[in-house]
Amino acid sequence: MRNTKLSRRSFLAALGLGTAALWLGGCGPAGSTPDDAPSQAPASSLPEEAEAEPFLTPEEFPGMDGSTACIPLIAQMMADAAGVPLEEAQSSVTVSTTAYAWENMGVYGSSDIGLLVVYEAPDYVKEEIAAAGVELEQKAVGRDALVFIVNEENPVQSLTLGQLRDIYAGRVTNWSEVGGADVPIVAFQRGEDSGSQTLFQKLLIGDGELMEAPTELAPASMGGLVDSVAAYNNSANAIGFSVYYYIDQMYSQPGLRLLAVEGVEPSNDTIAAQEYPLCNDFYAVIRANAAPDSPERRLYDWLSTDAGRACIEKAGYVPA
Repeated sequence: MRNTKLSRRSFLAALGLGTAALWLGGCGPAGSTPDDAPSQAPASSLPEEAEAEPFLTPEEFPGMDGSTACIPLIAQMMADAAGVPLEEAQSSVTVSTTAYAWENMGVYGSSDIGLLVVYEAPDYVKEEIAAAGVELEQKAVGRDALVFIVNEENPVQSLTLGQLRDIYAGRVTNWSEVGGADVPIVAFQRGEDSGSQTLFQKLLIGDGELMEAPTELAPASMGGLVDSVAAYNNSANAIGFSVYYYIDQMYSQPGLRLLAVEGVEPSNDTIAAQEYPLCNDFYAVIRANAAPDSPERRLYDWLSTDAGRACIEKAGYVPA
């Protein structure tokens, strides 16, 4: 089994074992409180026979890379497709994060990476891949959502898309303007190489105005943003964002909760139904010239079968 890149913390720590999951739920996240249990994927409608026997050996399993929020899925794929015990798969998974995963395959041509499970690439990385002339093949395999987190003491329960745009453009600067306390809004962002920042720009900001965040309000990692919002205790006035499954499946902090958007809370159900307004797919990616019988092509194709969809659900995600 090739090294299939867990990042920054051990996988089990990233899953937040022993820590209450505080947020999200995808395209319709059901905002949870610190006492809530992590939301669960809807019961699978797939037949039990969809649970396939392993079709790759551990040695054949291709090297993989991807987004941090996809780590649990990559581990489940290894367990189901190659018969690797799940705990062993979890301990062997690492990723280089969204932008760098795309670059590893599409720009640098890393021979160690055969397949990505990844969120959308930032525009500058798409330009790099186009310039490199590397042809990639991708398909949507799951659906996630951009979610917003605040301190649990913040009385604001829901924001509209327009209010969120105004906050991040700097036009709304006090929580009292959106039904909260009379305190300044401290709005955290991520760097441009972040997958969640890419979704934030695509799904919410578009061509609209976006204020530049000071360095201290743009943590380098998703966990850093969550920690920063949780630690910012100046009248509970911070807001930040992430992707639902990172919060739901991997990382959470006490004292935080998810906001509803347009009155819809993020959850697996609202994401699956696309009722939550900030949903987006994530992708499997291979090189277009991957041979039909290559392990990466077989694994890529398998994700679209009933067994592959069952694997996605088992890992806690909503299949696309």
